[in-house]
Amino acid sequence: MTFATFTHFVTSRSRTMAAAAVGAAVLLSSAVGSAQTAQTAQPAQQATEEAPPPPPPPQPPQPPQPLRYGEPLVGLTANQLADFMEGREDFRNVETPATGLGPIFNRDSCVACHGVPAIGGSSRIFVTRFGHVANGVFDPLTSLGGSLLQERAISPDGLERVPPQANVIAKRQSTPLFGLGLIEAIPDATILRGVRATRVNGVLGKASMVQDVATGRRLVGRFGWKGQQANLLTFSGDAYLNEMGITSRLFPTENAPNGNVALLTKLDKVRDPEDQVDPANGKGDIDRLADFMRFIAAPPTAPVTASTAFGAKIFLDTGCASCHTPMMMTGPSPVAALNAKAVMLYSDLLLHDMGTLGDGIVQGSAGPRDMKTPPLWGLNVSGPYLHDGRADTIEAAIQAHDGEARIIKDNYLKLNADQKKLLVDFLKSI
Repeated sequence: MTFATFTHFVTSRSRTMAAAAVGAAVLLSSAVGSAQTAQTAQPAQQATEEAPPPPPPPQPPQPPQPLRYGEPLVGLTANQLADFMEGREDFRNVETPATGLGPIFNRDSCVACHGVPAIGGSSRIFVTRFGHVANGVFDPLTSLGGSLLQERAISPDGLERVPPQANVIAKRQSTPLFGLGLIEAIPDATILRGVRATRVNGVLGKASMVQDVATGRRLVGRFGWKGQQANLLTFSGDAYLNEMGITSRLFPTENAPNGNVALLTKLDKVRDPEDQVDPANGKGDIDRLADFMRFIAAPPTAPVTASTAFGAKIFLDTGCASCHTPMMMTGPSPVAALNAKAVMLYSDLLLHDMGTLGDGIVQGSAGPRDMKTPPLWGLNVSGPYLHDGRADTIEAAIQAHDGEARIIKDNYLKLNADQKKLLVDFLKSI
């Protein structure tokens, strides 16, 4: 993407607001002029009559206000908005053992991990992944409850622990969900066009190809730190099972505490699948959660300033856009709010070999050093940064880049202090 094209997108919002303000001024001027003409044309009032107070001038239309975090997409139908609201209620709902929570789980609600700075955001809550590597081969230790540790249980007897066989342990923090419907609506072919046959700025990239449970199709993964999910319904069902221990039609089998099936039988008292489909509308909780994620808006952006405009150019000049692609387009969609929309996500949604920044975990086609390029939109409120939260600042996150991003990091390190500040100002605005 050229700087001229990129600038068009980052400034379009400011131009729209400016045009609206000019239009408002014209309308107000016209209204005042019409009122004055009408007053002149009226015969003089009798001195004995009390003149009525003049009508208030019409209020000019206001320019559209920036969305707040956690708001629904603009342009949803009444039914789609109702689905968003119903899904948001499910997102807030606190599960109990009677509704299927556990017997092992990480949290008892979605919002517990996704509530900063608003419902659907991120948090400082981390999950633990583990496995065993021998002779370069990764074993997720599935028979011992891997690769995800569930740190809580409905009974102390069911508490999981990282098994002693594990020699790889990684932390991953919760990611924000803003704009995920837009990301889901980007065609696979668009993402695959970002895969390079030869390195550019040290960057290659590959797609995470997954067998999607909800559709039964092999699709490009785009959700999760390893791009391990391709579809929001599958993403929802996976989270219900692995984070809250609630089974569904997509994932009907409970996780056994550290693989102990006998203990699972003893502790699990709710018949599976626990998420039941409502016959009235054909939806369960996982469907309602998918609706919420599909219809939640992208993060709001800050107004363009001279500082952020210069920072945008530095973003391109240093090569950051080699992985953090500023924009992709959604494909055709029956949902007007998702149809042929520009998605300013700042990610190519591909896996990259990140060297020492990899987490050592293998998932699907993602190797131990591979991580999906995280979208940068909403960066200002999603700290700490990187998959394990090792970076408290954006600057520290950039300096930790490695592997395919090493050349770009080196370009950043060559910037002077003023240029680095301009870049960070830009990143905080998107």
